[in-house]
Amino acid sequence: MKNGLIIIVVVVALLIGQGGFYVVNEAEQAIVTQFGKPVGEVAYPGLHFKLPFIQDVNRFEKRILKWDGDPNQIPTKDKKFIWVDTTARWRITDPLLFLKTVATERGAHSRLDDIIDSVVRDFVSGHLLVELVRGSDYEARDNERFEVDGVQILPEDMVGREEILANILAEASAGTPEYGIELIDVQFKRLNYVEQVRVRVYERMINERKKVAAQYRSEGEGEKLEILGQMQRELKNISSEAYRKALEYRGAADAEAASIYAEAYNQDKEFYTFLRTMESYKDTINEKGKLIISTDSDYYKYLKSSDK
Repeated sequence: MKNGLIIIVVVVALLIGQGGFYVVNEAEQAIVTQFGKPVGEVAYPGLHFKLPFIQDVNRFEKRILKWDGDPNQIPTKDKKFIWVDTTARWRITDPLLFLKTVATERGAHSRLDDIIDSVVRDFVSGHLLVELVRGSDYEARDNERFEVDGVQILPEDMVGREEILANILAEASAGTPEYGIELIDVQFKRLNYVEQVRVRVYERMINERKKVAAQYRSEGEGEKLEILGQMQRELKNISSEAYRKALEYRGAADAEAASIYAEAYNQDKEFYTFLRTMESYKDTINEKGKLIISTDSDYYKYLKSSDK
């Protein structure tokens, strides 16, 4: 009887220990509820005790959590429809308020869907597409202008993506503390044209690239013609100079040859006549040709003398 009582006490103690003690780690925060109503908040990690079978422990993440929204089709201020894909980072700062208002992370995501999507839609539709994609280091081109509903907008009057995201975060953060949530960051994961607009944008980009290519090609052809013209002029100048020098050399050579011929003629006229006549024989008489001259001709004189 005594042993049975001891066993019962041990079993009850084990059940109480198993259902009463619990551990909260460093990445968690917890709220203790009794019959569904909050009765205590765990302020620090470690081993804790609760009433078994009566109280429950609701654990929540203390770490930074991620929210990903569904891509939305939103028109910009300049009437360009784009797909906007947004992401955010948040954390639970007041677990008791969080439990009372949204209860779970799924409930928190539902609230964040409403808050962030609404703010993002307002800011996207209130800004130009170029503002949503330009960074802080963007430099406007000369005479760059944008027009919306007949109103000119100068580049210096526009903001950039970082400023828009900061404003989105500030406005969206104002609606999260009532759920025990702190919104830490909001970013655009992706901005993209809708399909119909994307096709027209690609076509315009292709046409612009073709226009630039045609301009470069035209400039290249102009430079090519200029280089060819310069090359032709230089070639003509070189050819003209070479021809002039050739004429000079040829004239000098002819003059020197004439001088040599004259000197030879003056030294021995008969020998000079004979030599020139022999050269003319060589040029006019060949194996297959015939030469018909009179025997009284001076040209025949040396041929006649060779027969003797």
